[in-house]
Amino acid sequence: MRIFWLMFIPLVLFAETSQLLECNKIFEERKQELELKLEEIDEARQAYEALKNATEEMFRNKETLLRKKEQELNATREKIANERKTIEELIAKNEALLKAIKEAKADKVSQTYAKMKASAAAEILAQMQPAEAARILSTLKPKTVGQILAKMEPKKASSITLLLQNTRTHPKHPPDRKGGTQTAR
Repeated sequence: MRIFWLMFIPLVLFAETSQLLECNKIFEERKQELELKLEEIDEARQAYEALKNATEEMFRNKETLLRKKEQELNATREKIANERKTIEELIAKNEALLKAIKEAKADKVSQTYAKMKASAAAEILAQMQPAEAARILSTLKPKTVGQILAKMEPKKASSITLLLQNTRTHPKHPPDRKGGTQTAR
């Protein structure tokens, strides 16, 4: 039996060593597979990090560009608002000048007709459209208007009088203390 044990023990030891070697071989193969997988994962992680960094950099660049465009847009809006204000001020000044010019012109026409003889003024005004004649007469003193209308033919004087009545009911200029209308000078 000793011989049996002597022969059996090396066989068992050899079998265990063989199994151990096979296990080591399997573990080594598995270890190499895992190392390859780790390398692939590491490469994927590095690619992800690079992509993430590139994306963040692109996002920062876009944000910077957007802020710059917003600043330019705000500056343009402010410039337009200032220009609009300037234009509105110029328009207001021009309208005031135009009004002054028209009033000065009307005042000069009014003075011209006031200095004319009633018959000459009546003859000229009779040739005009009634509305225009009424506008001119509305700037004169009532006494002068009466003298001019008295020298006109009755139909023409009547139509001008009706227009004058409407003008006096809704005057553009308040009446002065002398009974006429004020004109700006």
